[in-house]
Amino acid sequence: MRARTKIHKVFSGRTSPSVRLTFKVSKRITEFLGEETLMEEKSLIKQWNQLRLQIIQAQVAPALVLIAIVALAAIGSFETASDGAKYLALGVAAVTGILATISQYAAVREGEALIIDLRKVEKPSAMTEKIADSRGLVSLSAIAIIAFDIAIFALVVWAVLGA
Repeated sequence: MRARTKIHKVFSGRTSPSVRLTFKVSKRITEFLGEETLMEEKSLIKQWNQLRLQIIQAQVAPALVLIAIVALAAIGSFETASDGAKYLALGVAAVTGILATISQYAAVREGEALIIDLRKVEKPSAMTEKIADSRGLVSLSAIAIIAFDIAIFALVVWAVLGA
């Protein structure tokens, strides 16, 4: 709201002449250099990196759950555990995995939309071009996330309930 008020003051003439001149010069330099495009490009790349980080962070909790289940299976704890304990372990693994998958899949979908926006950038940097060309890999990662989740859960069921 403050920026809007400042701009309104500049256009309404309620500021000093030097402020109006500075604003006009700054606007012309920005138009000439294409800073708006550059800032948009930087913003999109920043969002891209945040989405990648979200996918990585979404893997932490399921990884910890899997470590615990593998450790317990390795020492034979599930062989003597009650059925309730086994189903609880499976439930925790399933819920943790499903929530992580939802988060990762959402980040992938947002990444695909971001790639479309990056393709629209005028005079893209090399980084922007590389990211914009990665749509196939991003789509492949969405498929891989689902496939690996199903495979890992099947292995968890096998480890907990036995063969």
